[in-house]
Amino acid sequence: MNGCTEATRDEQPALNLTQWLGREERRTDRIDERIAQALAATLDLDPDGFATGAELPPLWHWVYFTPKARRSEIGVDGHPQRGGFLPPIALPNRMWAGGRLTFIQPLRVGEAVERTSRIARCERKSGRNGELVFVTVEHSITGERGLCLVEEQDIVYRQPTVGTTALAGAPVEGCAEFGGRIQPDPVLLFRYSALTFNGHRIHYDQPYTTAEEGYPGLVVHGPLAATLLLEAFRAAHPAKRVRQFAFRAVGPLFATTAFDLCGELTGPDSAALWTDCDGRLSMKADLSFD
Repeated sequence: MNGCTEATRDEQPALNLTQWLGREERRTDRIDERIAQALAATLDLDPDGFATGAELPPLWHWVYFTPKARRSEIGVDGHPQRGGFLPPIALPNRMWAGGRLTFIQPLRVGEAVERTSRIARCERKSGRNGELVFVTVEHSITGERGLCLVEEQDIVYRQPTVGTTALAGAPVEGCAEFGGRIQPDPVLLFRYSALTFNGHRIHYDQPYTTAEEGYPGLVVHGPLAATLLLEAFRAAHPAKRVRQFAFRAVGPLFATTAFDLCGELTGPDSAALWTDCDGRLSMKADLSFD
């Protein structure tokens, strides 16, 4: 967790990524009832079940600690401009590639919370379309009763993949025991973008998405897909409490194509989850519960 490579000359000659390793940021927030209820409505759940004092479901913390960049600080892709807490990597496209979470105790609606973030590692790789840089950020979220969750978030920076038409990744393997079908649309993506204050244009700006970032349509947020997967598990096993959750995006999902949320129990306290888009895998996850 302490390895970091240096930027190449053709990217940014002066950039030494080791300067960002171990950098920390602290932010405070409150698990606002209105936001929790708005996310519930977005996920087609009853908002009244998330009044002050209710437990916040796992992964719903992603709609809190939202960015605060001013409009003049936003880049062409809709993200805050490079620099600040995260290293200013020059590769044009960036996305949330996956993560690992440990849930220690639930957050509660109305609770004051603090998040401590630290850049844990970064790694340069070569992909089918050129150079990739992965940055892993560790988050610890503490509530009024102590530490609630620990998370590792993987962010990938890469070149555009102009002309790609693949809807997902490798062929799906496994047989689902539970799940559901999702037909994403621009309204769902807009509402989740608004709740997370995510200005990335690939989720709402069709011309930009196809011409500049090379996708065939609006892209479903990785965190939204992960949340939908975990909600499918919670719907099938409402008495189970999720303790650990790890997910990885292996291909994009688009607002033009329906996909299936799939899952199966793999042991007395574990399950595997995945998204099936026309027989192709786009996200996979593993969780443990009690």
